[in-house]
Amino acid sequence: MPHCEVMPYHGWQECLCVSDGNWELIATTQVGSRLLRFGFAGEGNQFWLNPDDRGKTGGDVWRIYGGHRLWHAPEHPVRTYAPDNDPIEWDWDGQRLLLRQPVEARTGIQKEVEIRPAEHAVEIVHRLVNRNLWTVRLAAWALSVMAPGGVALIPQEPYQPHPDALLPVRVIALWAYTDMSDPRLCWGKRLIQVRQSPTVSHPLKIGMSNTLGWIAYWHGETLFVKRYRHARSAVYPDGGCNTEIFTNAAMLELETLSPLTELPPGEALEHTEWWSLHRVGAMPAEEAAIIEALARCSVAPLP
Repeated sequence: MPHCEVMPYHGWQECLCVSDGNWELIATTQVGSRLLRFGFAGEGNQFWLNPDDRGKTGGDVWRIYGGHRLWHAPEHPVRTYAPDNDPIEWDWDGQRLLLRQPVEARTGIQKEVEIRPAEHAVEIVHRLVNRNLWTVRLAAWALSVMAPGGVALIPQEPYQPHPDALLPVRVIALWAYTDMSDPRLCWGKRLIQVRQSPTVSHPLKIGMSNTLGWIAYWHGETLFVKRYRHARSAVYPDGGCNTEIFTNAAMLELETLSPLTELPPGEALEHTEWWSLHRVGAMPAEEAAIIEALARCSVAPLP
């Protein structure tokens, strides 16, 4: 049975640790909503935390903190970077942990994150509530800031031979600062790989439509997998992206997005991810061997 206990963590004195004995997830109640840790119990954190922000609270400046956070898209310098430095409400009912932050003064949007332990996974429900008196067009945007030194894995869409495949099957989005020849990028036959490198300072970002509904991060001998739904008929932000990867010298972000939604006053938009951890050993060099390892972890569907 999952349990929840209050504990200090990296300078924040009131944090909540949810665990089933195999994995543990830690969130702070003093800022956020922020999930600070996810990993096997007693082992390393899969998330990166900014050492300059640990334990900080209050103020009107946005801090990256690290860990996992909820934003709303499309990205904008005012609404996206609304500070989340105040205490939050929380509730643990023995089965799920609810984190609710105050209404954002700049946007009128209230964010909630709900953690629901499930068999072999953790269900993370992201919720945006429109507290304005008018409709807002937005998308939920879930960002996990991963520890350095790993590799993000994004499945390629299933192969189809020509001339059967006459229409495109994927959108790829590039940002102005992205270099297609960047050695951190590997455009494989069945996987796109993005490597986090502490020695490369300039940022890199790519986005894509991902109908297969999963991305992963191979870090050391642990594989972190996110699963999420793709709505084929929906309109997604950033030219049609439901999956995005950002990296710099400090960390790498696994980002998933909901469809763009016209959200009326008082209504809520939900976006759900399912997280799982797998012991996989060191990452092979060959793509075929990586695919075999993913299959053993039941990371599905695979092309």
